[in-house]
Amino acid sequence: MTEHNPFQHFADWFAAAERSEPRDANAMTLATVAADGTPSARIVLLKGYDPQGFVFYTNTQSRKGGELAANPRAALLFYWKSLGRQIRIEGIAEPVTTAEADAYFATRPRLARLGAWASDQSRVLPARGELESRLAALEQRYPGEDIPRPPHWSGYRVVPARFEFWQEAPFRLHDRTIYERAGAGWATCKLYP
Repeated sequence: MTEHNPFQHFADWFAAAERSEPRDANAMTLATVAADGTPSARIVLLKGYDPQGFVFYTNTQSRKGGELAANPRAALLFYWKSLGRQIRIEGIAEPVTTAEADAYFATRPRLARLGAWASDQSRVLPARGELESRLAALEQRYPGEDIPRPPHWSGYRVVPARFEFWQEAPFRLHDRTIYERAGAGWATCKLYP
């Protein structure tokens, strides 16, 4: 682990989680805030990361998309119970490029791509049959693999300003390491458990 590089620290812990977690080591809690200050959190899947940030994809007209449009501040939380570890990341969510969104969308299973068109995510669904009807109509409209990305479906990159790496320890004497953006680099410190 490189002590002053939170991205390498993340990569080391994420690799360990991919080896040990039984399912979805890339599951993370995404917290956003509504315009009135009401917090909201949900699980999304990390689809990529690099020194520019942490990427996930969604319907931009969903609740989370609306909240990020009004206030781009976001927090991510990874919790890997099998390792006794969690990582908190705070930063600003920015849209990914059109090319990034198109490239990732093309890798999704066919029904997931059709579902991105069929679902009015976060809106009231009067009956499950309505979603199924929409999906059936889209299967006829796009019978093959060539399914364009909907204009309301894209990704966000959370550009971190702060990390906290938490390692469980006996008697609740946990180890907490903080990285905070400091110019072009990172300042680091420890916190009491």
